[in-house]
Amino acid sequence: MSAKAKGWCLAAVAVAGLWLVQNGARTVVTPPVPSAAQAFAAGPRFHTDAAADPLPPSQPLRFRIPDIRVDAPMTGLGLDRAGALEVPPAENRNLAGWFRDGTPPGADGTAIVAGHVDNASGPAVFYALGALEKGHRIEIVRADRRVAVFTIDAIEVYEADGFPDEKVYGSRGRAELRVITCGGGFSAKTGYRGNVVAYAHLIGVKKV
Repeated sequence: MSAKAKGWCLAAVAVAGLWLVQNGARTVVTPPVPSAAQAFAAGPRFHTDAAADPLPPSQPLRFRIPDIRVDAPMTGLGLDRAGALEVPPAENRNLAGWFRDGTPPGADGTAIVAGHVDNASGPAVFYALGALEKGHRIEIVRADRRVAVFTIDAIEVYEADGFPDEKVYGSRGRAELRVITCGGGFSAKTGYRGNVVAYAHLIGVKKV
């Protein structure tokens, strides 16, 4: 097994079944749910086959989705003692985390970004992730003063017992991005039952 393959296996095991928010018994305004039209099964696998060449690795600093008014700083996430992905601090609603031991956004491979859908105070950074559509853009400002521009290929929702690890975390030979938050229905006893995942790939680069 190559070093790259080992890295992929670590990431896949570490973040499988990711739960970013666990809510107690409280009233929850359900976040948007992706429509069936935004899933891969509803059309071509990718919104566009056009792809930009991968960039050299560089630390991501800021995460933007203009269509849902997301503009958030980024923080690196590691693994906890159980081998699961750490989560951003729950008290900071406007913060996106990236798996710092994996692929930096814009580099060759699949970068993982995760954030809360809500917290005890209300909606958080990725509350509206399920409202996105194929073709919407994601921009990530990097430390090298480049802005990696991604287009969304699909948005899908998965229940906890049906999370497709390989599909979500696997590399496809280009610069890709996965944005993950909670979803899949809500229970006052156990919290969110699954995840919303946005699939995207790099289509361009801008200067800061």
